[in-house]
Amino acid sequence: MTAPRLLVVLLLVAGALPVAAQTDAAAADAAAVFGSDITAAYPNQRPPDQRGLHVFEAPKTAAELAGDTPRLRVGAAFTQQFQMLSHENTATPNWIPNTTTPAPDDSVNTNGLIDIGMGTNLATANLTFNAHLADGVQVNLDTYLSSRHHQETWVKGGYLQVDGLSFLGVPALDDVMRYTTIRVGHYEINYGDAHFRRTDNGNAMHNPFVENLLMDAFTTEVGGEVLVRYNGVLGMVGLTGGEIQGGITNPDGRSMAVLGKLGYDGMVMPDLRVRLTGSVYHNGNAGRSTLYAGDRGGSRYYLVLENPLATTSAQFTSGRVNPAFTEAVTSFMINPFVTYNGFELFGTYERSTGRQANESEDVGRVWQQYAVEGIYRFLSRDQVFVGARYNVASGALVGPVQAGQVTTAGADVSVNRLAVSAGWFPTRNILAKLEYVRQTYNDFPATDIRNGGAFNGLMIEGVVAF
Repeated sequence: MTAPRLLVVLLLVAGALPVAAQTDAAAADAAAVFGSDITAAYPNQRPPDQRGLHVFEAPKTAAELAGDTPRLRVGAAFTQQFQMLSHENTATPNWIPNTTTPAPDDSVNTNGLIDIGMGTNLATANLTFNAHLADGVQVNLDTYLSSRHHQETWVKGGYLQVDGLSFLGVPALDDVMRYTTIRVGHYEINYGDAHFRRTDNGNAMHNPFVENLLMDAFTTEVGGEVLVRYNGVLGMVGLTGGEIQGGITNPDGRSMAVLGKLGYDGMVMPDLRVRLTGSVYHNGNAGRSTLYAGDRGGSRYYLVLENPLATTSAQFTSGRVNPAFTEAVTSFMINPFVTYNGFELFGTYERSTGRQANESEDVGRVWQQYAVEGIYRFLSRDQVFVGARYNVASGALVGPVQAGQVTTAGADVSVNRLAVSAGWFPTRNILAKLEYVRQTYNDFPATDIRNGGAFNGLMIEGVVAF
């Protein structure tokens, strides 16, 4: 994205900001439902259970730790699905020798579809440690105990979060930190607002649907960010290593990533909350960017549009769209969010440009994504909800390779998804969901397994988080 275009986007966001608002809309929104200030139990954190709904960046609360004795909190989340999906396609058959499983003709059609039916998916689980070290200072460690891509335990990330510097005894810094939050470490980058409503492996409490967006902008990177909030207006700038893991080799083949966010979040009326943000992410020489491939937890739609050789762990992104911008990527996202008397509207517009390592710099592939979801929550403490989401992603595939160099962009394609969902919170730590989904693939080449592709059916999901 050019600097003038980015400036226009940010000015449009800023120009839409109301002139006055409460400073913590998330806390006010939650208090209206739960009848108390939830920040007492989770200071400067987003609650992992139902109370974390409608919370985006971690709320900013007063210093809470007396003295210098650390306080440790341990949390966990578990999610399980029952899948009832069917799929179809019209791709041209591509038969190859079958070296993995016995077959009568000793061959397999890699453009054919694996036989799937109803059954349970892998149970996923998270373990979280949060330690308050001093007034306004905490460290977070997130671990995936079980995930679709890695069945073994591994660390998602860990970071230091600073909301106060009173231990330094500098009054001027105390005034600054009243509005400022600093994060440093290996963490989920704050690009866009959709990542706050997505399923994070074992924790699906804050996602009204079973799966995330088609283009799932989520990754963890090593770096730091500074977030400033004042009277409802928020701004963030960040700098990261640009990759899911750190590295020191091939210094000419990698660069830092920069990101930013500008927006407003406030109660403009007693029952009306409005949030609008614009975000940008840029890395011009990534080496291996994973902005759209950083979720190793995997998709919830197991093995849809996959061939008979697929496995649930190797093909862990079934049903998602990855534009393959591994070498260079510039993306921006705009997210409006409105709640009013149980009604909830959340939208996403995203535009991304980039290339992978073997593409010419002048190819200029572009992908765009639109999503709109409407939710209605009702009964005591919003225990029940119904909702629908429509999501479209479109762009150019990677083009044909000529003499080892991609010289042109491939076919322009699109993917459409409609999801209708209902959910019930028996308690604030337990959630049950039922979803109908239909997804279609349009204009893919005849030699692509996604040609004429579609899947549909029901998903049931249960979540426990504390």
